[in-house]
Amino acid sequence: MTASRAAFLYAGLTSALWALLPSILFPNPPLDVVEGFAWGRELALGYTKHPPMQAWLLELSYWVTGGGVFGAYWLSALCFAAGYACIWALARRLGQTDWAAFWAIVLTSVTFYFTLPAPEFNPNILQIPIWAGMILMFHRAVSAGRLVDWALLGALAAFGLYTKYFVALLIGTIGLYTLLFPTARRWLRTPGPWLTAAVCAILMLPHLFWLIDHDFLTFSYAASRSRGPEGLIDHFYNPLNFLGAQIANHAGLFLVVLVGLGLTGLKLLRAREPICETVAGASLENDRFLLWFAFVPLAVVLAISAVTGNEFKHMWGTPMFVLSGVVATRFLGTPAVWPSARRALLAAVSIQAIFLTVIIGQALLEPHWKEKQTRIHYPGKATAIRLEEVWQTAQGTPLRFVAGDMWTAAHVTVFAPGRPSMFYSHDTVLSPWIDLNEVQDHGLLIVWRGDREIPPPVINRRYPDLARHGSFTVPYQSSAEIPPAIVNWAIVPPGSVATHRPE
Repeated sequence: MTASRAAFLYAGLTSALWALLPSILFPNPPLDVVEGFAWGRELALGYTKHPPMQAWLLELSYWVTGGGVFGAYWLSALCFAAGYACIWALARRLGQTDWAAFWAIVLTSVTFYFTLPAPEFNPNILQIPIWAGMILMFHRAVSAGRLVDWALLGALAAFGLYTKYFVALLIGTIGLYTLLFPTARRWLRTPGPWLTAAVCAILMLPHLFWLIDHDFLTFSYAASRSRGPEGLIDHFYNPLNFLGAQIANHAGLFLVVLVGLGLTGLKLLRAREPICETVAGASLENDRFLLWFAFVPLAVVLAISAVTGNEFKHMWGTPMFVLSGVVATRFLGTPAVWPSARRALLAAVSIQAIFLTVIIGQALLEPHWKEKQTRIHYPGKATAIRLEEVWQTAQGTPLRFVAGDMWTAAHVTVFAPGRPSMFYSHDTVLSPWIDLNEVQDHGLLIVWRGDREIPPPVINRRYPDLARHGSFTVPYQSSAEIPPAIVNWAIVPPGSVATHRPE
């Protein structure tokens, strides 16, 4: 079997399994997917928490699948597959053999971010093919200078910024590389880099205008997600904590490398004797390029965390390590001639099997040993249909708007046949797609979970005298003895919707 065929089969099979199993076994989508579907229903140019690309793609999958939510799992699979394709192409461009490129895919696939997070399609996962693609296009651009590559780089950069502003870190890394190294800097005298900037800027204009019109709402959320320091110790602890999490993310890669090298390989490495075939076309320039994009983004994040003391979410590291497998194959020898290459492949397959077994356990067994409510077993569809029936029985009109706690309200937006708009936190600033006059004309359903007679505080401040008009229980989607979901509702009829913001 050729290396390219092996890479295609391995990448395709693992990606498909990470989509197929949740599609079959998960009775309800994870948190980020539910929220993304609720945003996507509006097809806005921006949302409270993120730029719009993840939500747009989820909405597209909703229509492609005829109203299904399982498309989210296949979007993650497509992200992985596209990422692997770019990793293969980049490894080959950097002078590695076909089999080295195959192993670069295998080693990347056993890092944590390419496994258990897969079912939760979110902007972090969507960044994987964007980072890999941008690095690939940049290498192509500075190698040959073709305008099409520079244009594609600009388009990918814009796509990335529509996904998550964290992509700016990679854009800055590319810009700094261009300025520092003569082989890249010479292209500044050509139209290429300026075409990249122009394409990115033009594509970003609609979102930029949206940000200006909405007081940079998404930036406010992004800033709030990075917790500031509570003392001097955080300037040391937070960067080390982030670094430790990223090292732990590579545990599977380290294990496969150790199995592949075996005692014989480790002795050869220690003795600095060659254990691999010569990497065709390898050069210091390619090595510099590889190490730059593998480690500079991480170094920048660690430096920012150390200087500011801010805590960065571990999962923000998801796209930063798309080159880990390429680094391993380049500097630890081509795994195809490792002393124990077959055992290394078996180890990689075993790691994939273990992680896949974990999500099977989450779907089938977790409710039995946890004995508490879990999101992927929440009766989202049954709850949404029941709430729409409550509204239509009481009002005799289609349900157009729903507010309340995000989890319950988002499920109504996703699963209710009429797909009402989610009035997030009953706040037009946080829900810029909402026309308050329309809400006033059509009325509002307020929903929340738990054994509470009054709605969540953010709603209660607007309706201090409002108590639930009714409630019902819905069993969770599991044979385990999970406490049922308690769902409360209250109807704000047309003309009675609060239009003021509480002090």
